[in-house]
Amino acid sequence: MTTPRIAIIGAGPGGLTCARILQVHGITATVHDLASGPDDRNQGGTLDLHPDDGQLALKEAGLLEDFHRLARPEGQEMRQYAAADGTLRFHHRPAENQFSAPEIDRGQLRDLLLNSLTPGTVRWGHALRGVEGPDDGPRRLRFADGTVTEADLVIGADGAWSKVRRVLSSATPRHIGVNYLEAWFDDVDSNHPDIAELVGQGSAMAADGERCLFAQRNSGDHIRVYIIQRDRPDWLAHTGLTANSGGTGDTGDTGRSTGQDTDRIRALLLERYRDWSPALRRLITDNDGPYVDRPLYALPVPHTWESNPTVTLLGDAAHLMPPLGVGVNLAMLDASELALALARHDTVADAVRAYEETMLPRSHKTQAMLDGAAVGLLSDETFDPSRHQAD
Repeated sequence: MTTPRIAIIGAGPGGLTCARILQVHGITATVHDLASGPDDRNQGGTLDLHPDDGQLALKEAGLLEDFHRLARPEGQEMRQYAAADGTLRFHHRPAENQFSAPEIDRGQLRDLLLNSLTPGTVRWGHALRGVEGPDDGPRRLRFADGTVTEADLVIGADGAWSKVRRVLSSATPRHIGVNYLEAWFDDVDSNHPDIAELVGQGSAMAADGERCLFAQRNSGDHIRVYIIQRDRPDWLAHTGLTANSGGTGDTGDTGRSTGQDTDRIRALLLERYRDWSPALRRLITDNDGPYVDRPLYALPVPHTWESNPTVTLLGDAAHLMPPLGVGVNLAMLDASELALALARHDTVADAVRAYEETMLPRSHKTQAMLDGAAVGLLSDETFDPSRHQAD
């Protein structure tokens, strides 16, 4: 096909993976992102990339060996504690050289992808305002800074509240009844040795049926704790308190602003977790800096649309689900399959149809499997590896 003008909206893992694999196959794409630059906000916590999706996409991108050098296989360690007395109920230690789902910080993954792209691929400070033009193209993209550009294909990799999605679907994310409140711990081995020992090199969690604490070791001697509760999305505001906003609960893109009611939030949390082990309650009380509020949302199940030859979606823009370890993996697999379809088909329209014929059934199946599954994070049952693998 003649070289199409491809515009990718969103410089997250999905958008950048798509751009990278297109470039590997000699196809140029431009990525537009609302951030002012690659370092203007914190990229969030840690991810586990799986061999059959996230790692597969990195292989297509020619970056798998670089990923292995950065990844932390020790991050696959998992501990489960009893909420009431803090006793260790389950402990998984990964085997040596096990790379089934190694951890990598979001920021490290993003830098790996960014640095692999031709300079100038990403255009920062381009907040999309709308997509115009006929179905058969070209499409006009209007940005907040007044810029207007044309594209033969617009790829929406712009997350939960995607503006590109509006061209294809009227669906909007709905709150799933569960919220995360995020807490950060810095220099944990020296400043928080008890918490470092509690969490280990990977993840640690405890739940009592109504609430959960989930802690993850990040690189750079950091730990993030997710305080998980069943409640309304505006639960803090409803109690007259203010926290930093972190979007939809995808554990990414937030900064450390001030002005929230940190002490009062901590007091409220301590009351809600009053029957928990004192050692576990330190995951609530000893954090460095403010809390970050992350209400969780998901798209309707299934989310679909009529194929359009000039617009398509990937990742959360296409199939926002609860954050249960599949979101980034599916976004990167979507990106890989879309880029390969564009490289292998004679027209953009044929490529988009071929991609969606595979992506939509897969995402529908996963959406159905995870619908309501976030409540399972609150379960106080002892972790059963065999049941988890079967599920």
